[in-house]
Amino acid sequence: MTSLSEKAAAFRTLHRPGDPVILPTVWDAWSAQLVQQAGFQGVTVGSHPLADSLGRSDGEGMSFAEALGRVREITAAVDIPVSLDIESGYGLEPVQLVDGLIAAGVVGLNIEDTVHSEGGRLREAREHADFVGALRQAADGAGVPLVVNARTDLFLRGLGDEADRFDRAVDRLRLAAEAGADVLYPVGFHDPETLRRLCAELPLPVNAVAFPDKGDRTVLAEAGVARVSFGPLLQRALTETVNGLLERWN
Repeated sequence: MTSLSEKAAAFRTLHRPGDPVILPTVWDAWSAQLVQQAGFQGVTVGSHPLADSLGRSDGEGMSFAEALGRVREITAAVDIPVSLDIESGYGLEPVQLVDGLIAAGVVGLNIEDTVHSEGGRLREAREHADFVGALRQAADGAGVPLVVNARTDLFLRGLGDEADRFDRAVDRLRLAAEAGADVLYPVGFHDPETLRRLCAELPLPVNAVAFPDKGDRTVLAEAGVARVSFGPLLQRALTETVNGLLERWN
């Protein structure tokens, strides 16, 4: 049987710039099983669709314990690697977060720099890097090399002057890389040229978000992307389909 440590190490190797691993974003055991049955190599569990499935709001409207309860069901249902979006950390210490993830059978995490428990403020660049570093240290100390995906919300939230937003995001993510991140996530919908620049200037594999019904793996690969996830967009696409079916009966 593959150990969690071995699964985490294997998960890291899937991140190849120019040959991106596609990690559909799921929210429960059913959606995760669909992804595994379709032949994908791993899944991400997104905070937004997960919160929706629990009747909670995104932005840490659910607790870490609630998230872990659902993710345990997912890891029990599939054999492929599972990575969990832990938002900004739910106000917990990195060791608490890592211990919970490992106990739940998770091999990767997303950590963002928007602090929901503090009014949505953005962590300072060094503060975010320090948090990433503490997660890295806790995971390595526990003997499970969790794949740390460091995210910045500068683009998604349109924060600060647009003229230097790209440079600020790159500087912020470079600090996270130096602190021990494995993957960098400048979340947002970028034009191909901006995405190419991000992949060229960032020192680690880059995660891009894509629309499952409109995204193009070839375009993302040509830009140098190493990882593709869907955020809440797969669940939204399914919602539109379900609404259409239900309207026939209403």
